Amino acid sequence: MPHLDNFPADANLLDVFRRWPEHFEPILDFHELLLRGDSMLTTAQRELIAAFVSGTNGCRYCVGLHTRAAENLGVRTGLVGELLADPDLAGADDTMRPVLRLARKLTVDVESVEKADIDAILAAGLNEDAVFHVVAIVALFNFMNRLVEGLGIELEPAHVEPAAASLADRGYGHLVGLLRR
Repeated sequence: MPHLDNFPADANLLDVFRRWPEHFEPILDFHELLLRGDSMLTTAQRELIAAFVSGTNGCRYCVGLHTRAAENLGVRTGLVGELLADPDLAGADDTMRPVLRLARKLTVDVESVEKADIDAILAAGLNEDAVFHVVAIVALFNFMNRLVEGLGIELEPAHVEPAAASLADRGYGHLVGLLRR
């Protein structure tokens, strides 16, 4: 149940975006650029990072939505849950294991991040732009998770599939057009 009285009981994140469109248009543009723009990381890998950070934070809304979006983009069904339950991240491939280790550190214990964490990502074959994308996705989803949880937005099961399919198929940019309706 949302913590603000002016939202309906079944409010979703789009309701929040519509309430303050001037705040969220730039954030949605950033989502589109970061999660769907040019990157060495695939869109599926970027959604996986978003889901992993959200699960690490215990944000049911975002982990549910972004896990399904990642699966719609080709991530193996159940992988996000497996990764969240495994401190060694054994189910991740050699490229994503150091990425998700950094994502976890940035989310849980930012002071523990070291140059060696970045070097591991570079050694896995990614470049410095990809490192920036990883760090920025982690930062963005820590922000979004706290926004969702702070406002009391809960995931309605019926909302997951259509919203995840929309993200997988159309990205985030089209959401800007929905804000002023």
